[in-house]
Amino acid sequence: MSSFPDRIGPILYFRAAEADALRVAALVVRPEGETPGEMLAGGMGVAPLPLAACEGRQLWRYDLTLPQDAPHYSFEGRERRVQVELSGDLRIAFVSCNGEEHGDLGRDAEERNAMWQRLLGQHRDSPFGLMLMGGDQIYADEATDGHPLSDDWPDDIPESPTPAQLADLERHLRARFFERYLSTFSAPGFSEVSAEVPALCVWDDHDICDGWGSLHRDATRSAVGQLLFRVARETYLLFQHAAREEDVPQLFLDPEGRSLSWRHELPGLTLFGPDLRSERGRRQVMGAPGWQGVTQIEGGPHTFLVSSVPLLGPRLSLIEGLMMAIPKMQKYEDDLRDQWQSRAHRDEWRRMLSEVLRMRRAGPVTVLSGEIHLATRAEMGAGEHLIHQLVASGISHRAPPRAYALGLGTLAGLGEAPLPEHPIRIRPLPGQSTRYAAERNYLRLERRSGQWRAIWELEDSGPTPAMAL
Repeated sequence: MSSFPDRIGPILYFRAAEADALRVAALVVRPEGETPGEMLAGGMGVAPLPLAACEGRQLWRYDLTLPQDAPHYSFEGRERRVQVELSGDLRIAFVSCNGEEHGDLGRDAEERNAMWQRLLGQHRDSPFGLMLMGGDQIYADEATDGHPLSDDWPDDIPESPTPAQLADLERHLRARFFERYLSTFSAPGFSEVSAEVPALCVWDDHDICDGWGSLHRDATRSAVGQLLFRVARETYLLFQHAAREEDVPQLFLDPEGRSLSWRHELPGLTLFGPDLRSERGRRQVMGAPGWQGVTQIEGGPHTFLVSSVPLLGPRLSLIEGLMMAIPKMQKYEDDLRDQWQSRAHRDEWRRMLSEVLRMRRAGPVTVLSGEIHLATRAEMGAGEHLIHQLVASGISHRAPPRAYALGLGTLAGLGEAPLPEHPIRIRPLPGQSTRYAAERNYLRLERRSGQWRAIWELEDSGPTPAMAL
């Protein structure tokens, strides 16, 4: 048996807010052959459903209904409270970038998970009702290491691998993805928060591999690339939604699962998470199923739109053009192709911005983004058309140098207006003097007496002043 954890959970995932109850799924991992212990919710026992097994570990799911008059569950003798009533004052945590590209599993646990421990302390002081996870929940970049078919992928693409070789690679990749999820999701801080705060997750490239969808098509469409995506998708469903393929029609807007976009309704709040990876290519962000999901969102009293890469950003097309002119810089092209602002995606970017303006007519829209390992905010439009974007990125990924943040802030000063009369402006966080904060961070969204406000938690600077939304 491998050395990574064989016992994690419960990890809670949001399913639905009902008039008098909250429905969640609880994911538990135990050694294969061992049935997990007793689960009680609403005074009744709940039977576990086996989901999948790998490397001597078995995943189980409990489907829980937690009534408002009994907002707790008990698992293996330990009782945990969950905020079930979501119609009044409410706190939501937003996190992203939970790892690093290289050596993440070998990092010092206290250093790596310092911000998770801070989030846990704040939850204990004043409970969160929901956790939105905005992408890169794991960093799977090293999952391809150690197998002859994938060691040098995507630079070296094997020609015509045999079915036996691909089957062996599938076993290797599946074990490596399980290892990363089990190690990451058992980390101190995260494991305690996730046992009491239901999560809603979208994925980004590192949940698959660095730059997935922005790499050249001969790599992503190769047998190795397609196998990597299938394994990443299976484990994304398992560990970030407590789901299998047959659950897709009930959980996502596209019942066929070509896009894994989701929408959920809470009292006074619409949550929308478009899938920006499943259909991504070098010249598209979403395909027809993904865009169909976008058009279904009508907005309402307030809409939180989770865009795994920032929707409102600076004129990155200038850097993109410069990089393509310098041969040594072309290797970074996929990093810029990942952005909405890429020259290759400009028409789609305008389309999404237009859709968000349509949603704004029904009520305020706040875009939540991660991905850049910095904290910042942006605005588009003004008055009744104003749209806020809040970026919180790097709950465990260490921040880039401050000089990088200052350079990006200078670029942002040039301005951008992909839609006429709707300029985009990158703003400093409340209490900060520069447009980008180079500190690890996460975001707190708080509704008090019907009014939403945002507070960034910065590793060194501490919490920002609250900003009204």
